Amino acid sequence: METRFFDYKYTFALESGAALSGFRLAYTTRGTLNSDRSNVVWICHALTGSADPGDWWEGMIGPGKFYDPAHQFIICANVLGSCYGSTGPLSVNPQTGQPYYHDFPLVTIHDIVKALDLLRQELGIEQIQTCIGGSLGGQQALEWAIQQPGVIQNLILIASNAVMSPWGIAFNEAQRMAIRADPTWSESRDDAGRTGLKAARAVALLSYRNYDTYGFTQALDNNEQLDQYKASSYQQYQGEKLANRFNAYTYWILSKVMDSHNVGRNRGSISLALEQVVSRTLSVGIKSDILFPPIEQKILARHIPDARYEEIDSLYGHDGFLIETKPLTQIIRTWMEEGKPLVKV
Repeated sequence: METRFFDYKYTFALESGAALSGFRLAYTTRGTLNSDRSNVVWICHALTGSADPGDWWEGMIGPGKFYDPAHQFIICANVLGSCYGSTGPLSVNPQTGQPYYHDFPLVTIHDIVKALDLLRQELGIEQIQTCIGGSLGGQQALEWAIQQPGVIQNLILIASNAVMSPWGIAFNEAQRMAIRADPTWSESRDDAGRTGLKAARAVALLSYRNYDTYGFTQALDNNEQLDQYKASSYQQYQGEKLANRFNAYTYWILSKVMDSHNVGRNRGSISLALEQVVSRTLSVGIKSDILFPPIEQKILARHIPDARYEEIDSLYGHDGFLIETKPLTQIIRTWMEEGKPLVKV
């Protein structure tokens, strides 16, 4: 597997009214297209994911896994605004010859999906057998099914939603406040906001996990402790880990992408938009998810015509979509084998 690039050399109008002077998408493929091109699995990544799903979803993808390159042609593209090879804030702005930095325009799920669909057309793929994504990835997959009805045969939405909730937007804004509080954020340099990014990641973790997760994984070493708690060091570690592989500009841009997610925009209403989905759909919730609670996935299943809802009981909250690959595999396998929806929720 190697990272490839799709370069779109024309003006790309954005939903906000701004435009990019072309763009690049980094993407990877695994496996081989079969003779009738009916084995395409397109994976949409979440906030800090890359075009290599084997890196962040190894329990689902690879030899002997549910999505096996011996049988499927697996594609994943890094989204616009990210920092893993696609056009983003650290890319050079053709208008200035300098990196965009703070001047990178606002992009939305709608824009990201338009770019993904241009890549699909470039690759000569007429139909996607399965499009799957969790969190921000699920938002992309859903928007794609609405923008291009008939392209996606099976749609799998995990821990995602039809519109970003005020609760989710508040979490994202708290993270951006942490970045903004970093004195370096106002500077135009690659590592601007790095310390703020660490704090933002620590805030995010509280929404990705939950009270019980921390109680189980970060318990006190003993009853005599006065400092140096596991929970504290865990937050520091995770902040440093992300700052070493990401940048504050991209985190800012993609959190804004999530905030603006609303399939009902310019479509009358959320329910009318969901009714446009013609893909056979599986909506999966995670019982302990406080960021994208199961009610949001149940709403998807209620309003998408050919949809089914399933739920995972996990300790790990929203992160369960990345961790609980065994029960997720079983749910997807059963649903795919049945080939038809069950009773609506």
